[in-house]
Amino acid sequence: MEKSTIDWIAYILVVIGALNWGLVGLFELDLVASIFGSISWLATIVYVLVALSGLWVLFKMFK
Repeated sequence: MEKSTIDWIAYILVVIGALNWGLVGLFELDLVASIFGSISWLATIVYVLVALSGLWVLFKMFK
């Protein structure tokens, strides 16, 4: 089955989220918050996009 552009974006965001959580767990370093710093609304958007991507990938797994 061919992967669409939205599938690839979702996969990339899920990997970014997984790596970020790994850094939080291992080193107490939230890379997303570190990158966006004082722009907390932008970090929130990234977190929401990662969460939606996780739901998309989960949906695609069982489709």
